[in-house]
Amino acid sequence: MADKKEKLFSDFSPVSTEQWMEKVTADLKGADFEKKLVWKTNEGFKVKPFYRMEDLEGLKTTDALPGEFPYLRGTKKDNNEWLVRQEIRVECPKEANAKALDILNKGVDSLSFHVKAKELNAEYLETLLNDIQAECVELNFSTCQGHVVELANLLVAYFQKKDYDVKKLKGSINYDFFNKMLTRGKEKGDMVQTAKALIEAIQPLPFYRVLNVNALSLNNAGAYISQELGYALAWGNEYMSQLTDAGVPAAIVAKKIKFNFGISSNYFLEIAKFRAARLLWANIVASYNPECLRDCDNKGANGECRCAAKMAVHAETSTFNLTLFDAHVNLLRTQTEAMSAALGGVDSMTVTPFDKTYETPDDFSERLARNQQLLLKEESHFDKVIDPAAGSYYIENLTISIAQQAWNLFLSVEEAGGFYAALKAGTVQAAVNESNKARHKAVAQRREVLLGTNQFPNFNEKAGDKQPVEAKCCCGGDAHTCEKDVDTLVFDRAASEFEALRLETEASGKRPKAFMLTIGNLAMRQARAQYSCNFLACAGYEVVDNLGFETVEAGVEAAMAAKADIVVICSSDDEYAEYAVPAFKALNGRAMFIVAGAPACMDELKAAGIENFIHVRVNVLDTLKEFNAKLLK
Repeated sequence: MADKKEKLFSDFSPVSTEQWMEKVTADLKGADFEKKLVWKTNEGFKVKPFYRMEDLEGLKTTDALPGEFPYLRGTKKDNNEWLVRQEIRVECPKEANAKALDILNKGVDSLSFHVKAKELNAEYLETLLNDIQAECVELNFSTCQGHVVELANLLVAYFQKKDYDVKKLKGSINYDFFNKMLTRGKEKGDMVQTAKALIEAIQPLPFYRVLNVNALSLNNAGAYISQELGYALAWGNEYMSQLTDAGVPAAIVAKKIKFNFGISSNYFLEIAKFRAARLLWANIVASYNPECLRDCDNKGANGECRCAAKMAVHAETSTFNLTLFDAHVNLLRTQTEAMSAALGGVDSMTVTPFDKTYETPDDFSERLARNQQLLLKEESHFDKVIDPAAGSYYIENLTISIAQQAWNLFLSVEEAGGFYAALKAGTVQAAVNESNKARHKAVAQRREVLLGTNQFPNFNEKAGDKQPVEAKCCCGGDAHTCEKDVDTLVFDRAASEFEALRLETEASGKRPKAFMLTIGNLAMRQARAQYSCNFLACAGYEVVDNLGFETVEAGVEAAMAAKADIVVICSSDDEYAEYAVPAFKALNGRAMFIVAGAPACMDELKAAGIENFIHVRVNVLDTLKEFNAKLLK
């Protein structure tokens, strides 16, 4: 069989890159290769339409095996296991405990408890963790940042009382001084003092990480991938720099840092992001020459502890691209996001329930979110293969490109004084918020597609009682109005403006009806009718498609009989010169008149009084806002 395969391949002569380019150039028929086929990413680098083995030359991405420094190929040697995490916001410790015990029997092996600081005490923790075998599950905790040391002391006391083997206990406490500044604009306490006390308090639990880099906040605010990674590295380095300057050994600091990344829907770039993240962080930590604290068989050439250079990564699917309308499409988004994180080799993962944008997730949506990860493990066996992307010409090049962009951003932050200084100056917030604006504009123009929102909406869906969940400050007030010490990130989801438009239509009690006056060339009228239906349904309008009319007068008569508020003429560019003006005159102002397309005769049509044109070059959101202003009076 092997001989037959060898013969099969030998029957084909190799094809060079030059030959491929000759064929591509010929097929382009004079069109510009760069403009037609080369993709300029939001990250600022270009992606070619095809890659070959020669594109791997000099990258050195496969020089090390999985589990070997610099960990680009992952920190694990034998499998690609990750922990399935679910969040529990604790209102009542007894009820939270019951929920935790239930979901631990349904595939979860990592719990994240959000606990109220004012209720913290030994009895509270006993109730919360009752019957949970801490040696078998990762336990993660979040509370008010001013009470993290108290929480650490309570956890240590609880585990010691239960006589656990501390070397089997894994988890984290979510202390992040800088995230508070980014999300709430608050600068409270002394980071170094609190971090040192926290590290000291958690010392009996060697595998608990307590210094968090919550880059998830950047992702949820609409940051581009290279921004999320570049700022995350500067974020982590701020802990390293300040705490080592304060006398804490570099190895200890590094082993207490946990990175919490978001996962966007850019599938291949996200796989590359996690690979690049481990590579860059390993080199940052190595630059501190961390000394091994005990016998270690993973030392570098200079005796530095390479275990400390392993990046601990938790990933969570993004909320930036979740939608209120057609919300079950969120399941498709979060599934591909979870796939990219799993293939990228993360240590644990949370899949955001699909209904989080408009309500507190219920048992059903939480079950779906859990099972999305379990499908990847039990059905697709993503946990069995380490770094399957290795050797992919495309992904290896993406990895290096993202690493370079993120590294340049990291260096620029460091040269300007570090991450803390950048937060104080507001440069991080300004840069990410600018990306948020750019992405909203891209969504408005359909250059970034949100299925079910700005493209192919569900024509008949109504929101009903569903309303977007607003961000709340930790003090209970509106996050937008609380007093701030520094600028904050903007967390407006990509779909928020389209949702507001559609909710406005629904709340008005008057749902405009758009009637497709299809006439002339069969293919063009059908294509433009479909385009127009999708376009107008994005604002929640009722759309009525038609098979075609013999005359524009017949079409207008049918539209008026249907009580249409909008009449959209759908035909070919050439035929608009014949049909558009007569249709406009026949309508005589009884409804809004729209031409589907941008014909060469547009100026003549405008001169005749026709104002409204919809086509691929218009800003969909702004156009629909103008229509709403006229139709919902």
